[in-house]
Amino acid sequence: MAAPAAPVRPKDHINLFRGWPNPALLPVSDLSRASTVALSTPSIYEPGLQYGPDEGYHPLRQHVARWLTSFYHPREPVTQDRICITGGASQNLACILQVFTDPAFTRNIWMVAPTYYLACRIFDDAGFAGRLRAVPEDEEGIDIKFLERGLKETEEKAIAEGKNEPKYKPPRPWRKIYKYVIYATPTFANPSMKVMSLRRREQLVRLARQYDALIVTDDVYDFLQWSSAPDSATPYPTKAYLPRVLDIDGYLDGGPQDEWGNVISNGSFSKLLGPGARTGWAESTEKVAYGLSQTGSSRSGGAPSQLTATFVDQLLSTSILQNHIANVLQPAYAERYHRTMSAVREYLLPLGFTLPSKPQEIAGGYFIWLNLPRPLLANDLAQRAMEEENLKIASGDLFEVCGDTTNVNNRFDDGVRICFSWEEACKLAEGVRRLAHVARRALMAAETGRYQN
Repeated sequence: MAAPAAPVRPKDHINLFRGWPNPALLPVSDLSRASTVALSTPSIYEPGLQYGPDEGYHPLRQHVARWLTSFYHPREPVTQDRICITGGASQNLACILQVFTDPAFTRNIWMVAPTYYLACRIFDDAGFAGRLRAVPEDEEGIDIKFLERGLKETEEKAIAEGKNEPKYKPPRPWRKIYKYVIYATPTFANPSMKVMSLRRREQLVRLARQYDALIVTDDVYDFLQWSSAPDSATPYPTKAYLPRVLDIDGYLDGGPQDEWGNVISNGSFSKLLGPGARTGWAESTEKVAYGLSQTGSSRSGGAPSQLTATFVDQLLSTSILQNHIANVLQPAYAERYHRTMSAVREYLLPLGFTLPSKPQEIAGGYFIWLNLPRPLLANDLAQRAMEEENLKIASGDLFEVCGDTTNVNNRFDDGVRICFSWEEACKLAEGVRRLAHVARRALMAAETGRYQN
């Protein structure tokens, strides 16, 4: 009698979907010491436990301004009056829409696609459901000609319909209502991982000025950068690779057209200290920074993250955060990235997967985007990966701009996003190898008509 077959052990779950920092990379001990200092020092905890000024904890605004100046090297130093402390990039995006848009006057939200999909709900809540428009990317980032055509056509229609002034937002000295919002992640975009070129950034600023648009840039990955070559002599750059879109608005063609400008840089400590800190910053002109601080929720409740801001300030003012980025985050994420990319080259590219653009001098962020070989479809591949290999990846159609259903440039069922920040580093190559197994079986089935698990 034959011996019974040994039970098949289920494969360990591998999550290449979740865009969170790995817990081992969070500076828990540093935060513990910072909070102890803050909560044992009356001059810190007394204002920290109160409502706080609308613009945010004053020392943190000062130290953020110096930190940004040292990293971005703008032509003029960043001042604290250009900084507003926020409850993180997502919370602040909602506040930006509350202050600087009117759903009956602001025509559209233009989103670089594929896009950070969770932003769509924020725009929807602000009254822009059905008016989100996808702008495709090319080799240099945002397709500026596509955006220009769309703005021109939309503006002509708005003028014909008599949309000449805001309807729901009465004039206030702290706000300006913009006709358009353009939403982008110019550096290490989520999910495409592209870096918008300097030329495109300049073209985008000029276009925003022409059409009275507010550019909101999520600059949340900028500090997480490394050389795309694993054997580079300078593996971890300490300065920004390109000027921010905000900085370009500060000097291009003589600077902003008015005291408001056309760009807000949305920053966050979520990727550096931990998302639970719920602390970030916004930088723009002094007028916009102050206007943002006058959001009703801040006027009523005080600055967002007031207490946490005192902890963060302890880390920033003592260079603990800067050292954590340089000595822990950049090396760890670079190692994860190179390990994942090596597996992609070994297992996926031979099957016909492709990367979205030519290799860049610098890499960063959390994600790698892959275009699928035909006839694979992203949703089917992601489902099979979970069912057959206990592997979770992000299907490309998740990153379509919500509601823009007629735009052929807003279809991404031929791409997938994999994240290297969350999963244990030792599992990254195995996750890519499992994805290759699923893809190979699917490709063979497409050729032979039979799928073998």
